[in-house]
Amino acid sequence: MSFQNILLILLSGVASGFMNTVAGGGSLISMPVLIFLGLPSAVANGTNRVALMVQNVVAVANFKRKGFFDFKLGIMLAIPAVIGAIIGANFAVNLPDRIFNNILAVIMIIVLGLILWQPQKKVFAQQEDLTAKRKIIAVIAFFFVGMYGGFIQAGVGFIIIASLTLITGMSLVKINSLKVFIIMLYMSSSLLVFILNGKVNWLLGFVLAAGNALGAWLGSTFAVAKGDKWIKGVLTIGILLMAAKLLGIFSV
Repeated sequence: MSFQNILLILLSGVASGFMNTVAGGGSLISMPVLIFLGLPSAVANGTNRVALMVQNVVAVANFKRKGFFDFKLGIMLAIPAVIGAIIGANFAVNLPDRIFNNILAVIMIIVLGLILWQPQKKVFAQQEDLTAKRKIIAVIAFFFVGMYGGFIQAGVGFIIIASLTLITGMSLVKINSLKVFIIMLYMSSSLLVFILNGKVNWLLGFVLAAGNALGAWLGSTFAVAKGDKWIKGVLTIGILLMAAKLLGIFSV
């Protein structure tokens, strides 16, 4: 792979990490770029997870250092998510590229709607409620969250935030600390499935991880409030173009 392509992957990692920090949905940038550069869909899916794994390990360490870390609840929700992720990942590695690309394109458009609508900001504040019944509902919900995360992963953060907000009523700080911990655990299991099936390009995975780390640092360091509308505009155009390419509406 040429130096230009590696540079493009690094830059897509920076953009992905930045978007994951300021808005979410960074995989909607990085994974299509890997596919467009010639990686089979399953390999792009597995390679993208290397970067996400690194990103979430760092995030978990940060939350733990700041005291936001509910290990017991995190494990309770992570176990069904891990089981679901293994099922979803096994499905993804055996899916033909064309079908996967079509599914990814549709999901990209749906997640774009979530990014623009931001339902996590529209849900009314609730009092935290962790009754046994709600915990059981959460466990069932996270099995399906894990299946989706194991299959594609893109935009799963929005699904987790919405699920935990509606089911538990917890604050967004607690929800985000749980989110990165659960993703870290099920990501390791789904990544293992891709590794065992030979669906990871390690060189590009580490290049992408370096970009993600830099992008996350930039997103958390600089004030981006004034640029939020501009970022969403560029993201909207980019996602619609990439979705159209995945669906075969045009070729380049």
